[in-house]
Amino acid sequence: MPFINVKTNTAVSSEKEIALKSALGQAITAIPGKSENWLMVEIEPERKLYFKGDNAPAAMVEVSVFGSANSSAFNKLTDSICSILNEQLSIDCSRIYVKYEATQDWGWNGSNF
Repeated sequence: MPFINVKTNTAVSSEKEIALKSALGQAITAIPGKSENWLMVEIEPERKLYFKGDNAPAAMVEVSVFGSANSSAFNKLTDSICSILNEQLSIDCSRIYVKYEATQDWGWNGSNF
């Protein structure tokens, strides 16, 4: 039950949105037991986002997962996310933050897992 939220100050075309969604769907498999089948993705383009004092292309990515994962899985996913955003939106990897949150409480379909 992962959720990835991408906030960026760049424009994202419909084609890039689909490409991002698909690439993130593949990348989430870096976390054991996670797949695109349960992944929810939110893409928030053209946000007022400043990093290092300017509004050059940047992104804040939040990844929420049910359960837990080890640091090496998160590290691998961070590498993939940065590569995806660089390739699809031309955002330099040094201008991307990735935040992780793991929880034991996750609701779906009227109840919790």
